[in-house]
Amino acid sequence: MSLPKRLQGLRLPVIAAPMFIASNPKLVIEQCKAGIVGAFPALNARPQEALDAWLAEIEAALAAHPGAAPFAVNQIAHKSNDRLEKDLEVCIRRRVPIIITSLRAPNEVIPAIHAYGGIVLHDVISVRHAEKALEAGVDGLILVCAGAGGHAGALSPFALVGEVRRFFDGPLVLAGAITTGSAILAAQAAGADLAYIGTRFLATPEASVPERYKEEILKAAAADIVYTDLFSGVHGSYLRHSVIAAGYDPKNLPRSDPSKMNFGTGSGTETKVWRDIWSAGQGVGQIDRIQPVAEVVAQLEREYTAARQRLALAS
Repeated sequence: MSLPKRLQGLRLPVIAAPMFIASNPKLVIEQCKAGIVGAFPALNARPQEALDAWLAEIEAALAAHPGAAPFAVNQIAHKSNDRLEKDLEVCIRRRVPIIITSLRAPNEVIPAIHAYGGIVLHDVISVRHAEKALEAGVDGLILVCAGAGGHAGALSPFALVGEVRRFFDGPLVLAGAITTGSAILAAQAAGADLAYIGTRFLATPEASVPERYKEEILKAAAADIVYTDLFSGVHGSYLRHSVIAAGYDPKNLPRSDPSKMNFGTGSGTETKVWRDIWSAGQGVGQIDRIQPVAEVVAQLEREYTAARQRLALAS
């Protein structure tokens, strides 16, 4: 199956992962101008009324760059997200090109997104989640595998891509420690169509995170990533130093109560997690400097091209 038109013609086969706190209109605009899909979580626009203004800003900026890639908005489809219905209404009215859903595929709105030509991609961490999302009618899957930042799964990308490809030949996006151009090519070699890159864009001037967070990204290695469900009720990857700074022992973390997971506007928990306990993926050890988005994408392209040439020579 060929990719939907929305995902064709990219400079690189990359979707920038929507990151809590970090992703903002400026970051998304620069990602799209650089030729990859830019994305942000709807919940980053606060208060809720700001979402329409964010979308207007992104649309206006990209209209001035006809060759820019499309953008995506991430919707957390969890019962505690009391903004979901309104946020989806705004996105549908604004005809957002790509909707990325997480935790549950909101099948009741998929027809409305399809009606204007939009597509829906859904985050999954297991075969069971993939099957349920496809039953709901999503257009493609984002496989969030071991090593990814944010809310990540525990399966090897080789395992999950291979199993999903046994029953789905549509668009697959792969997440999991992808920070270089060679890793993008490896994702394709494994059977994915595109790579999902988040952590690499934290170390950019455009990301809305403290400078200290960016400095920790530059100092960290894969061994500095802590994988736990304690902070949000869903397993995720976090920088060890920020976990310690928040008063926790990374080697002795208690389990969370999933029933307390809350993505609502009245919850201070989720905001505190991403503000004070910093997320990053295992590819963090390959990031050694802060660069503007345009330079990051140009470097990824050089690395991707070089990797393809190495393989061609080897064969």
